[in-house]
Amino acid sequence: MSETSEFITTRRLKGVPALIFSAIAISMSLYQLSIVVLLIMEHMVRGIHLMFVLLLSFLLYPPFKKFRHSRIVFGLDICLAILSALGILYMLIYFNELIMRNYAPTSTDVFFGLLTIILVLEASRRVVGPALPVLALFMLLYALYGGYIPGFWGHRGLEFDLLIGHMYATTEALFGLPLGVSATFVFLFILLGSFLEKSGMGDFFMKLAMGLVGQARGGPAKIAVVSSALFGTISGSAVANVYGTGVYTIPMMKKLGYKPHFAAAVEAAASTGGQIMPPIMGAAAFIMAEVLGKSYIEIAIAAAIPAILYFISVFFMVHWEAVRTGLRGMRKDELPNLRVVIPKGFHLLIPLIVLVYLLIKGYTVMMAAFICVILALIVSFFRSETRMDIKKILSALEAAARGALIIGTACACAGIVVGGMVFTGLGSKFTDFIIMVSGGNLLIALPLVMIASIILGMGLPTTAAYIMVAVLGAPALIKLGVPPLSAHMFTFYFAIISALTPPVALAAYAGASLAGSDPMKTGFTGTRLALVAFLVPYMFVFNPALLMIGSIPEVILVFITAVLGSIALACSVQGVFFIKTNIFERIALGIASITLIHPGLITDLIGFGLLGMTIFSQKVLRKKA
Repeated sequence: MSETSEFITTRRLKGVPALIFSAIAISMSLYQLSIVVLLIMEHMVRGIHLMFVLLLSFLLYPPFKKFRHSRIVFGLDICLAILSALGILYMLIYFNELIMRNYAPTSTDVFFGLLTIILVLEASRRVVGPALPVLALFMLLYALYGGYIPGFWGHRGLEFDLLIGHMYATTEALFGLPLGVSATFVFLFILLGSFLEKSGMGDFFMKLAMGLVGQARGGPAKIAVVSSALFGTISGSAVANVYGTGVYTIPMMKKLGYKPHFAAAVEAAASTGGQIMPPIMGAAAFIMAEVLGKSYIEIAIAAAIPAILYFISVFFMVHWEAVRTGLRGMRKDELPNLRVVIPKGFHLLIPLIVLVYLLIKGYTVMMAAFICVILALIVSFFRSETRMDIKKILSALEAAARGALIIGTACACAGIVVGGMVFTGLGSKFTDFIIMVSGGNLLIALPLVMIASIILGMGLPTTAAYIMVAVLGAPALIKLGVPPLSAHMFTFYFAIISALTPPVALAAYAGASLAGSDPMKTGFTGTRLALVAFLVPYMFVFNPALLMIGSIPEVILVFITAVLGSIALACSVQGVFFIKTNIFERIALGIASITLIHPGLITDLIGFGLLGMTIFSQKVLRKKA
């Protein structure tokens, strides 16, 4: 099971169970909207959110795929759902008493605490996959038996009752920051995305992308890149992005002549990039803002240039592939007319425009999201084609609750991991380990953190992947002198890329399932297309101008040279510039891409020089040809 579970392993509820599930899901969305205007204590917001998440998870997700249609198993899962609600209700009712006796929990406290932890692990396994629950279980065992580990990695160890009490009855573990972000900012943005999608935003983005680039060389592949970039602005999942746009783009690419694995790789690479595209950014931007103590809009602005560079590079990768293989674009009669598409759907962009405006004006993230959810409903009435009736509104509320299950279970489980790291000091030990192995050399520490971030992010949704690397990888870089924003963005990027890199490449697997291609081959091809994502994070660590930190002229210059570098990288990888390149030209373009993306006068001059030499070489070869 994996992040793709929503598409392949959920139950198809019918009749009374379907009505009960819908009622709970809609109630969850309405509750999440209500907390914006109601004064509810923090632990209650998180507890009720988790109760809804666990109830819906056990009703929708069977323990294994083969039990999807088993009535007996469904009956047992109803019991688990009720038990999960009881565990949360006990915490909510006796929260103050639990805090008072945190260091001496009663047997009843331990029972309900252990019950809730076990059910969170099981729900996370069903919804997200085994990677995160296994890591959480490891942290629990490490907290219990760390006293038996000698040397650097050992610690005093925690007694069983105290461990359960700390995990269950504090806001530092299970009900900690990750779950708090899921219960507030993240859900509202999922709800906003759901309303926009139900009103036709996804269809508008697809038609807009088709009209913009459909006639260009390799049109369907470019449609995949543009539509995934647009869809990424409202999507919180790389896999959801693949399924949302890939069902259209992958068949179009195959029909045009792209090989199945390449078509799947294009969609996977583009959809993965959607997680670094503001404003949603896989919901991790909200946690980053909380951790760094910055406003959300600062995080979104910092992510803008790297995200643009990513999509420019992928776009030109598919362009040169089309040039190299002689693939045409789509016919005009196969594409929608932009003069019709834009007037019909432009009003759907109003909530996103207003969202950015409200955040810049200083509104809280929750209030801005709340206003835009209401606005999305209002603007849908501007045209009959996008108008949301009661059925669509209820469907959007239910879809938002469904979409929140992946992030909710992942954040709850990640809270256990974070709590274990806090209670045992493992996070600081890992930081010291990175510094010790690297000898305090940043050039050695960066690749180590990169590898750790990719490994820790494997098999996890965006939010959980970032939480893991933010706790372990970012502190090591900060201790070595990297600015906190750069350090967190560095680890975030590589955690996101883990959705594309084999062996556990969720986005690649999703694309391969749609294209009927080999998942591993798809993953390696997608990684090659997204090569710029392995380069840019190193650059903004050494020069934060790529994160829009600095003077406006400096940021503009850095952006222009980095765009040229991204295009040069695509040319080097695909072996095509004006015409097919030779080995020396490919090497020159590869070096030019690095020097141009890296901000600095000397590196820019080297990059422009190599680029000029390649252009001259290509022109001479063209004349000879």
